[in-house]
Amino acid sequence: MVGTGAADLAPSVAVKVFAAGTAACVADLVTFPLDTAKVRLQIQGEAVPLVLGQKAKFRGVFGTIFTMVTTEGPRSLYSGLVAGLHRQMSFASVRIGLYDTVKQFYSRGSDNVGIGIRLLAGCTTGGMAVAFAQPTDVVKVRFQAQVRLPESGSVKRYNSTMDAYKTIARDEGIRGLWKGCLPNITRNAIVNCSELVTYDIIKEFILKYNLMTDNMPCHFTAGFAAGFCTTIVASPVDVVKTRFMNSVPGQYNGALNCALTMLIKEGPTAFYKGFVPAFLRLGSWNIVMFVSFEQIKRAAVRFQQSI
Repeated sequence: MVGTGAADLAPSVAVKVFAAGTAACVADLVTFPLDTAKVRLQIQGEAVPLVLGQKAKFRGVFGTIFTMVTTEGPRSLYSGLVAGLHRQMSFASVRIGLYDTVKQFYSRGSDNVGIGIRLLAGCTTGGMAVAFAQPTDVVKVRFQAQVRLPESGSVKRYNSTMDAYKTIARDEGIRGLWKGCLPNITRNAIVNCSELVTYDIIKEFILKYNLMTDNMPCHFTAGFAAGFCTTIVASPVDVVKTRFMNSVPGQYNGALNCALTMLIKEGPTAFYKGFVPAFLRLGSWNIVMFVSFEQIKRAAVRFQQSI
């Protein structure tokens, strides 16, 4: 990604990978309750479709958070956090940390990189990251969807993060850990392209026309725009991915069957369930992540220069 700061002239690939993974973990810690609320809204109506006139348990992002806190306790908002941090360290490190390197590879080191090359680089690192992080994403979604209601008689699917990995592998096979891989590759190709390319282009535009200096306000603006664009294009795929990864064996024949079932039973609006929390989460996540990413990169380069 473009930059003009003295400390950011030539961060190594290792620095970018480390900075991306760390920044993504910081962003997850800040925004995880919003992500959990988004998952709950996305899977609402999956087991028992809501009939006309029936009130939904979760209504809106803040209503969902309030309901979860009052009925399941505050800890429910961070259910799956460990798997989420596992995911970010393996996933964001690849898709964000290697973006510049892959972009330079495709452009053969050219300074004038077109949008096609940027999109291709985003698709490539997004797809690569899924190969590493899919099991962590499956476990994270399962935990976030798991309701903490002992009095309801429902049995918890998993007792801990490691128990989830073991149970899924035992009951569903190794393939179970890569459940939803295809929709996730699709989603992350879309997310990576919209997120990284939007950030890259807007930051480059701001710096080219001297609208801001290469500092926090610039990173904040570009990060917010990246989150908004990503939410618009990725929400339908994200909902299908969440539903399919959270499903029990045999519930859906595949991602396309999951999407078709949603369309028939719940209508087209089902694909934008949880849109507001998705935007709040992606907008805030992108701001925190990109601001942290730029600062960690600079700090790491300064540290390297000082030794």
